[in-house]
Amino acid sequence: MAYTTAEARAGMLAEIGQAADQLSLAIACLNQAYELLDESTADRLEADLFRPVQLAYGRLQRTYREFAARTGGPSRAFESQAAGAPSQGAKAFIERAVSSAATAGQLIADLQDSMLPIEVGDPALRSELSDVRSRLDVLPSRARELLRTLGR
Repeated sequence: MAYTTAEARAGMLAEIGQAADQLSLAIACLNQAYELLDESTADRLEADLFRPVQLAYGRLQRTYREFAARTGGPSRAFESQAAGAPSQGAKAFIERAVSSAATAGQLIADLQDSMLPIEVGDPALRSELSDVRSRLDVLPSRARELLRTLGR
């Protein structure tokens, strides 16, 4: 069965969209955690976790829109995700955010490993996906450090 370039591009857009949804969930979780923390810890969360995720999310949305425009792919609405009840606590929200961001990073890594961005000949897409992943790479260690000091 032949796999056309159009099908490859549509598949890549779907994967990018799924990764963006995971980052949207991470943002929602971090927003919930922020509301549950004292001012000092909330400021650390914002600088160390929220900002990198927000920048990665914005970059991934732009990557999707630009790739879709270059290739004639479908446009897509990026919607906010629900984080869940505040009773879960800040730690659970932070852990869920990191997990969602890791899932997004894995979706992007799988896409890069598939070689599809190379096969469809889109250097800009490859560069943008690498940039998003590099922004997400810092999250686990930063989250561990923040969680280690929670409640002290």
